[in-house]
Amino acid sequence: MFKILVVEDNEMNRDILTRRLKRRGYDISTAMDGIEGISKVKSESPDLVLMDIQLPLMNGLDATRMLKASPDTQDIPIIALTAFPDFADKRQSLQAGCDDYDLKPVEICRLLRKIEALLDKKNPGEN
Repeated sequence: MFKILVVEDNEMNRDILTRRLKRRGYDISTAMDGIEGISKVKSESPDLVLMDIQLPLMNGLDATRMLKASPDTQDIPIIALTAFPDFADKRQSLQAGCDDYDLKPVEICRLLRKIEALLDKKNPGEN
């Protein structure tokens, strides 16, 4: 079972996403801000991170940069999540080190395809 860390400050978004992913067999952990997200990535070593961009204390782009700069966490795939469908947001997310980008509200089938593609790439034959 793959473990996904959902870093999302909005309780309703976090709960909906968590429930949908659990129903599909993923082990889910959550964090409410960028600092807690970094801490949980380091302590729990998830297989993938869903990172909201607009977060309190430390935004998702800065958290991603820190995770991708560390040899211990740089290979963990990160999908940026944002409610702002702006090309600049996508470009900034990818430049910060995110492996993919998706929009909120989340279209679960589209997001699952992205999650599965990154997990397949990271762990061939295990998904």
